[in-house]
Amino acid sequence: MSNAAFDMDAYLDRIGLQGRPDATLATLGMVVGGHCAAIAYENIDVLLGKAPKLDLGSLQAKLVHGKRGGYCFEQNLLLRAGLQALGFTATGMLGRVVRSFPADAPRFALHMAVRVDLPEGSFLVDVGFGNLTPTGPLAMLPAIEQETPHEPMRLLPVGSELVLQAKLGDTWENLYRLCSHAVVDADYDVANWFTATNPESAFVNNMIAARPGSSGTRHTFLNGRVSLRLPDGKVERKELGDDAAIVEVLVDTFGLGVSPDDIRSALDALARAGRRGASHPIFS
Repeated sequence: MSNAAFDMDAYLDRIGLQGRPDATLATLGMVVGGHCAAIAYENIDVLLGKAPKLDLGSLQAKLVHGKRGGYCFEQNLLLRAGLQALGFTATGMLGRVVRSFPADAPRFALHMAVRVDLPEGSFLVDVGFGNLTPTGPLAMLPAIEQETPHEPMRLLPVGSELVLQAKLGDTWENLYRLCSHAVVDADYDVANWFTATNPESAFVNNMIAARPGSSGTRHTFLNGRVSLRLPDGKVERKELGDDAAIVEVLVDTFGLGVSPDDIRSALDALARAGRRGASHPIFS
């Protein structure tokens, strides 16, 4: 991360908050909820052959001033910087994505989350886990079902680590397992490069966008299909017939400030990879 100044006024305006709130648990919930609602998850730059830049200046230019979204490293590094600027003690963490895997699966550490320490205890916050991003702070206490503005979630111990689970309907599904070791920002640089360039990466081979909606709903775009997840866990899916419909959805539903030409170029890359219309278990 660079030492670029953090533009707090622009960030708070982007996520729909006013003034300079105190570093309290209530404020933490407002920041996380506002960030999730305003800044969509997306990987269009990766499909365009651009590995996301993680320095603070680039993050603010893209996600705040450029009205774009991003994936976990971009989203959570921006969140961490915003929280620290507000006076929170916020520390980056790494996680191993185990969606559709056993909780103890030996997966790469390719997800970023943030721990916030408050007088009430330590809390997990994460604005960058796609279509199941936690939309509220989660107390880092094991085996307690916790309500969020969307799905109930919980953390379960797996050895010395904690796995995050979401309740979809009547089923608890694994999301990611938090690593117990200390992390430095160079770890994010390596994980980001691997995620954005490895030929087997889900982000190199799929076009993804996600944004939580009101009343517990969630919107997901995957390779030409848009989905609406309802609070009861049911999912309504619709195939988008042409590029114009996809451009409209990404701009209007997901709020992406990206040019139609860039969206079409990303769709062309997706078609060349033979992935247009394809599914993926993590973003179902």
